[in-house]
Amino acid sequence: MKRIYPALLIGLILIAALPGWAPAQTVLPKVTIALDQSSRPEDVAVTIQIMVLLTILTLAPSILVMTTAFTRIIVVLHFLRQAMGTQSTPPNQVVVGLALFLTMFVMQKPVAEIYNQAWVPYKENRISIQQAFTQSQQPLKDFMLRQTREKDLALFVKMSEMDQPEDKSQLPLTTVIPGFIISELRMGFQIGFLIYMPFLIIDMVVASVLMSMGMMMLPPVMISLPFKVLLFVLVDGWYLLVESLIKGFH
Repeated sequence: MKRIYPALLIGLILIAALPGWAPAQTVLPKVTIALDQSSRPEDVAVTIQIMVLLTILTLAPSILVMTTAFTRIIVVLHFLRQAMGTQSTPPNQVVVGLALFLTMFVMQKPVAEIYNQAWVPYKENRISIQQAFTQSQQPLKDFMLRQTREKDLALFVKMSEMDQPEDKSQLPLTTVIPGFIISELRMGFQIGFLIYMPFLIIDMVVASVLMSMGMMMLPPVMISLPFKVLLFVLVDGWYLLVESLIKGFH
């Protein structure tokens, strides 16, 4: 009896595959991609728009990393893990997830402004897609300019050989984004240095004690790691770190 069911199932599949037995209401989707010549500029414009959209989707992770608070947060979290010497604890998935959700929390206001100023008018057909793109730049640019040093902006303005504008908000994104990135890296490394110092002191004290006791073969990291974890827990390190990171963007 058990052998009948597989044979019956195979027979039903073969019968359904025949044109005469296929149900008339069954409609399968057909997807085709073709390259052909066109004499209408509109067709070429649509093709270019599709290529631009696919390019933007490909670069979306880089845009997320480089134009938001993600860079500083992930650098600081990696410095913390290296300073504590916990190797892969917390794991990379947890570190990246925490950095991503903190970035979403920090970027709430710019994203809301972009939604209200660009997406809603475009959805209601009050502005064109070019105007929506232009209006969506300003909230993001204001956020980046608040976190960017004037020295870093002046560097890229000088290298681009452009006239110095009267207001920083008139700078193009091609100048603001590189200045914002190096400012975020600088700030992340500064915070990482301050995080490293107390844990480095613990490592030095433990190494000195072990050396004075003649325990040369015992790795100091094995002894200092519990003390560093205990110190971080006693001072409520995650609370202080997250609070400092978020306040640094306001």
